[in-house]
Amino acid sequence: MTDTTTAPVPSPTDDAGDVDAASLDAVVEETIEAAEVDAAPHATDERTFADFGVSDAIVTALRDVGIVHPFPIQSLTLPVALQAHDIIGQAKTGTGKTLGFGIPLLERVVGPGEDGWDAVEAPGAPQALVVVPTRELAVQVAGDLETAARHRKARVVQLYGGRAYEPQVAALGRGTEVVVGTPGRMIDLMRQRVLDLSHVRTVVLDEADEMLDLGFLPDVETLLAATPPQRHTMLFSATMPGAVVALARRFMSHPTHIRAHDPNDDGATLKAIRKVVYRAHALDKVEMLARLLQADGRGLTIVFTRTKRTAAKVADELVDRGFAAAAIHGDLGQGAREQALRAFRHGKVDVLVATDVAARGIDIDDVTHVVNYQCPEDEKTFLHRIGRTGRAGNTGTAVTFVDWDDIPRWALIDRALELGTPNPPETYSTSPHFYSDLGIPEGTKGRLPRGARTRAGLEAEELEDIGETGKHHGTPTARGGRDGERRGRDGERRGRDGDRHDRPAGGDGPRGEGGRRRRPRRTASEAPADGQARRSDERPAGEQPRPDGEQPRRRRRRRRGGAGDGTAPAAPADGGSPTP
Repeated sequence: MTDTTTAPVPSPTDDAGDVDAASLDAVVEETIEAAEVDAAPHATDERTFADFGVSDAIVTALRDVGIVHPFPIQSLTLPVALQAHDIIGQAKTGTGKTLGFGIPLLERVVGPGEDGWDAVEAPGAPQALVVVPTRELAVQVAGDLETAARHRKARVVQLYGGRAYEPQVAALGRGTEVVVGTPGRMIDLMRQRVLDLSHVRTVVLDEADEMLDLGFLPDVETLLAATPPQRHTMLFSATMPGAVVALARRFMSHPTHIRAHDPNDDGATLKAIRKVVYRAHALDKVEMLARLLQADGRGLTIVFTRTKRTAAKVADELVDRGFAAAAIHGDLGQGAREQALRAFRHGKVDVLVATDVAARGIDIDDVTHVVNYQCPEDEKTFLHRIGRTGRAGNTGTAVTFVDWDDIPRWALIDRALELGTPNPPETYSTSPHFYSDLGIPEGTKGRLPRGARTRAGLEAEELEDIGETGKHHGTPTARGGRDGERRGRDGERRGRDGDRHDRPAGGDGPRGEGGRRRRPRRTASEAPADGQARRSDERPAGEQPRPDGEQPRRRRRRRRGGAGDGTAPAAPADGGSPTP
């Protein structure tokens, strides 16, 4: 590998607001490109992680899960990052950036009982900080770090919203070496003086361009300002917008710009991903999707929608058709979202219907198909979506359904990414080219045959009680409560109707227990003839006083025994007014 100082050439996605090469070159000290070693992003280096000076504990942990040789972005990053030089890493989605910063980060932290623990200034305080834009990505990154640190004593804590504060506060109280989380929750804990970043030695900003799109950069600046000035900072981003470069200029010291790309792949998307686009009718999309999911060689599949309502509807429709599907979108509580992701990773469901909230957080190697059920908003969303397949050296297929109304939007995406299909072919679930393009067996229908329904389904994955905050989770109790409130309101309306008929003309009568209005007391002339409400030997009210102890109970019993027909009470025999 040879270091160069030439400025990188922006990718086609840089047209939409990315900074020019000269501005970036003014920030970085040098640029290292994978093209110089003639390596594609998914090619593996013949060297092992041990050849880069990675500790035996981490090498062994990675070998245990079948990771021996690094990818190019990792091969380029490790020599620089292990020397604690600041890094700006730029690579396409799915090229293995996590271990590129995860290994150097773990090498710089010291866990309890490890060499150097006695020299740690603040034992138990975070020594490394990883900031990510989404909850799903936080879970993914933390899982990868825990895997690499399996034979280490370094502790990793996840901090993100949707979960209860108490377990996260307790974990920080027990001590941790690495914190992975989203900006909002970490700032909340920092303001509560629970999270102390004053001893952080390594900071990682992952998916910085996505944090810019979500409006998190001010929060990121707040977090960086709470860390010591002398720190090791690594920033990773698929694209380099001007705001991200400005962030690097302010918080990084002479960073090295590292790019990993295939010299034979000048497009914005990976060559490993086959892209197929169809103009589809909205009423035929579910049928097309159901038949596509029965294509030969189809494995785990992610279906992306633009709206939460569509995600839930499509998932329910697929389940009705016999597929093991689950939905993940913003209306679900964090527990339900994690349940769906776990079921997908474990293979209990093989179809995950998601909104773009999950586009940057799912890193599963064996996703074979991505389906854009609805046209993406822009080219960046398209790249993030299809980047869920073709990962870790695998190939994948990305299928996009474009409505007639979305043709102008798709034309812009196609032009920005130079895909070459501005006018997708009109396609239906019975179109012969639909079957041949995707390897769908002839005669396939829109329902999965019973013999092929082998997945356990979402119900087989346990729903973890994580003490969620700020959500109505749709539990049976909650639904019953809301229904109960509706029934109560209906009952009150019925009660008011009844009171309106039963109320004397003179105004409101007195109220009994619970605020209920008392009905007028019956007279002898109104007594039921069948004797059900009063025994035959009882005297009418007013003839003879009864013991005080019995009077309230008998009066209440007689009121409840009324016919309740809503007619006005008859006047007493003596001509007086009705007794309330």
